[in-house]
Amino acid sequence: FCIIIPTLKVSSSLCRDEEIRSKCGLDAVTYLSFQRHIILLMTVVSLVSLAVILPANFSGNLLDSPENFGRTTLANVNAEDSFLWLHSIFALVYFIITLLCMAHHSMRLEYREDEKVARTLMITHIPREISDPGLITKHFHEAYPSCTVTDIRFCFNVHKLMRLDLERRKAMKGRLYFATKAQKEGKIMIRTHPCAQILCCDMCGFEKVDAEQYYSELEEKRTDEFNAEKNRISMKRLGIAFVTFRDERMTAVGAAVYTVAADIVKDFSRVYCRRRPQQSSITTVVHSHKWGVSYAPAPSDIIWENLSVCGSRWWLRCVLLNILLFLLLFFLTTPAIIVNTMDKFNVTRPVESLRSPILTQFFPTLLLWAFSVLLPFIVYYSAFFESHWTRSGENQVTMHKCFLLLVFMVIILPSLGLTSLDLFFTWLFDVHFLDEKNIKFQCVFLPDNGAFFVNYVITSGLIGTAMELLRIPALTVYALRLCFAKSQAERIHVKRSQAYEFQFGLEYAWTMCIFAVCMTYSITCPIITPFGLLYVILKHMVDRYNIYYAYVPTKLNQRIHRAAISQVIVAPILGLFWLLFFSVLRLGMDRLAIVCTRVCVQLFLFSPQAQFIPSPSSPSCP
Repeated sequence: FCIIIPTLKVSSSLCRDEEIRSKCGLDAVTYLSFQRHIILLMTVVSLVSLAVILPANFSGNLLDSPENFGRTTLANVNAEDSFLWLHSIFALVYFIITLLCMAHHSMRLEYREDEKVARTLMITHIPREISDPGLITKHFHEAYPSCTVTDIRFCFNVHKLMRLDLERRKAMKGRLYFATKAQKEGKIMIRTHPCAQILCCDMCGFEKVDAEQYYSELEEKRTDEFNAEKNRISMKRLGIAFVTFRDERMTAVGAAVYTVAADIVKDFSRVYCRRRPQQSSITTVVHSHKWGVSYAPAPSDIIWENLSVCGSRWWLRCVLLNILLFLLLFFLTTPAIIVNTMDKFNVTRPVESLRSPILTQFFPTLLLWAFSVLLPFIVYYSAFFESHWTRSGENQVTMHKCFLLLVFMVIILPSLGLTSLDLFFTWLFDVHFLDEKNIKFQCVFLPDNGAFFVNYVITSGLIGTAMELLRIPALTVYALRLCFAKSQAERIHVKRSQAYEFQFGLEYAWTMCIFAVCMTYSITCPIITPFGLLYVILKHMVDRYNIYYAYVPTKLNQRIHRAAISQVIVAPILGLFWLLFFSVLRLGMDRLAIVCTRVCVQLFLFSPQAQFIPSPSSPSCP
């Protein structure tokens, strides 16, 4: 860290927000602004927790040992102590501060005119036999006389075409590379087997071929396949079209601008209320009552090869993937059950035999961090294979699913002493579970439980952010791609195409998970808050560095940033719940403080959620 921290400081001072915005886009600046608001929020929470809550916990006398970690927790406060009111009051204050901070961040989100005042609409469920754009134009002219259609583009299944084009370009670059090299060094022989670079080629019998001739033949083959697929593309319609209008009527009312495209989207949104949109003389031909109409996403946001997965095929794929994911996580939800399985094979015994208190205390949290990194990647790839139509939709689904998993895996189940969703649902619905199992929930809020989460936040802040800076997974994938490259030309292509898009959904989920851990235990274990502040500061510096230097620019819809704001509110609500559970288990149901906390929880659960920014309609999936 003596080298990493100065490097991040220098990069942060050199990379201003204006430079990041010009190079990486507005979404990167919005994400970093979100993190700065979290840093400000954690600073306030840390100061209050250390200045007010921690002395209140120290004032108790239930745990007399000065070396006992439990003296810093709520478990040290007597049930008759009047300081318990402070915990309930500040739990509510944390919720209000979080709400105000996120409201301020939402007001700073820049208004994107091209999303709200879009002139292009994306229309789905068009009959595939319709190939004449004049029919679509005629329908809109008759149904909406004030509109003028300027352009109509139908969508086709280009998945195979894009793959063949990529392979054709790679073969062309290989041919040009070896043609230039052959002029200087003469004929060059290569082995074309994918494993030729990592195996003993002479013993395995991989033959050598002329490099220039091999890539010339491969380019010719891929070009023929590309041209054949290009000629067949007109027969692969998807029933999707992009329709562009010329807005002849734009009337400003206050801060809103009403356009023809907006009127059409509003009219088709009434279909969900069983009201037909405006009709024309060819409504029965184009089946306009079955259309799905929304604002067209930005071209860079659309995953064009996924547009072919639509309708019932998309929903079937999505349902099957999520069923498999649920079955997997149902039994392997938390790293605890994986660690217990490892203990059966004495994997952790060598560490315990060292009798080092540092290793024995931090090794379980290190394993928790390692597996809590692995399991969200499974969730991420499940969202990837769902074949979402837009990168915004894919990132938002990833954020929601990963955050839900991390909250269960890192906060809820370990806090309740459970190891998987299987045990959680059994405890939730089986009335005889506690009688038959040796589980006592009076042991849930022991002082050592808070120490475990403090160690987890420290591990995530120091080791986790360092691993993100090193980008070990990306380095591993890069090394594997180099190993399986057939020639020097392909290795050059791998080196030039190693940059990936920044995964906003996954990184949002990680940041909010650690923030939720800190907010959940900020009252019962206030010593966790400064380490949470350390994590979000290091996370911000690492992400700022990676976004500017390591990742390619990404343009997303603003909905993912608004969804992140809504998810942040979950953290202080979890803190209210944890204070309520602790009070019920330790003090009983008759305490006035419990009633106050319970009323606050119910008030914020059933109150209508504030909508910070209106969201335009935009498709993320069929």
